[in-house]
Amino acid sequence: MGEEGTEGTVHLLCLAASSGVPLFCRSSRGGAPARQQLPFSVIGSLNGVHMFGQNLEVQLSSARTEDTTVVWKSFHDSITLIVLSSEEGTSELRLERLLQMVFGAMVLLVGLEELTNIRNVERLKKELRASYRLIDSFLGDSELIGDLTQCVDCVVPPEGSLLQEALSGFAEATGTAFVSLVVSGRVVAATESWWRLGTPEAVLLPWLVGSLPPQTARDYPVYLPHGSPTVPHRLLTLTLLPGLELCLLCGPRPPLSQLDPQLLERWWLPLLDLLRACLPLGPRALPAGFPLHTDILGLLLLHLELKRCLFTVEPSGDKAPSPEQRRRLLRSFYTLVTATHFPPEPGQPEETAEDAAHGAHVPRACYLVSGPEEPGTGWRLVALQLGPRRLLLLLSAQSPTHGLRSLATRTLHALTPLL
Repeated sequence: MGEEGTEGTVHLLCLAASSGVPLFCRSSRGGAPARQQLPFSVIGSLNGVHMFGQNLEVQLSSARTEDTTVVWKSFHDSITLIVLSSEEGTSELRLERLLQMVFGAMVLLVGLEELTNIRNVERLKKELRASYRLIDSFLGDSELIGDLTQCVDCVVPPEGSLLQEALSGFAEATGTAFVSLVVSGRVVAATESWWRLGTPEAVLLPWLVGSLPPQTARDYPVYLPHGSPTVPHRLLTLTLLPGLELCLLCGPRPPLSQLDPQLLERWWLPLLDLLRACLPLGPRALPAGFPLHTDILGLLLLHLELKRCLFTVEPSGDKAPSPEQRRRLLRSFYTLVTATHFPPEPGQPEETAEDAAHGAHVPRACYLVSGPEEPGTGWRLVALQLGPRRLLLLLSAQSPTHGLRSLATRTLHALTPLL
């Protein structure tokens, strides 16, 4: 299994579907933004072959060359997105979900009406610049994984019930039902209404907050791609501590000025120590001292019905591989098991009759060894699904293969109360 995201270039193209006019092109190399642009002739050829197929009622969705994977996707017969990746081991599933997130980001910050009824191309180009930072964060080497899993990145705080109580009280005091606490782009706690937000805004909103430069307070207009794609809402953010932000999704009220320091102090000053304890939860996700087997180097836990996930590569941080490599291994393993082994996730296309006929043979666990095949070498990756939960573990080379399923089962049972 190749490490998805290793050295390579990703080019993302956005074009007006009817005219083929490029609206923007974003690139990254090795997980970092790159200035390298594709020649206009290449852009024209990629769009031309897609349009040629459409005229013949043939849907061109993906193609592979010796070193590059290309995926096309049209949205509302108005916007065409094309992504090219030369990163080793890149999967079509990953690129398809990337394009879904990119279009969601465009709707979030520009609105669906501007994208489906293009009156002035030059003005749309300028408006789309507001989405560049968010889109570039999808192309980069992010510590989050919601772009791939389409689940909300979460962390588990200590004394979560106290935070939840304060959050509910603050929401009532401000007159808005949609409130969350976000650390480094991950949701620490949220009101019931916030959790009921649809996909993709439930993933995009905390990701947006995590991608923006630090500010004490913001009043940010956003559209909800699923819930309100044509009427903007306001995303208010208030920094409680550096890296820890309070987020409110609301209409015309309350004004930002109403959220004065006295109101914040009333609800959050008594919980200052608890808020400080949330800061290191960003990359760690799990409470301090949570017992994990020493062979575990990283984990991804998904609740497929709640559409939430826990993702960390912090355990045994002093051991190889590096955090970046661990994230790539787990992301690559996720795409493998999701595309080939496990049943379709909720919200995915319905299973076919052939899938149903083989339902009795759907696997519930799988593992692989990545790297050299000599005994005692190569990282172990194991996936286990029980009910709505799916657990993926990255384990050290010392972990015996015959004990992988047992270790995964024990770990999943220990994590179940948290998510």
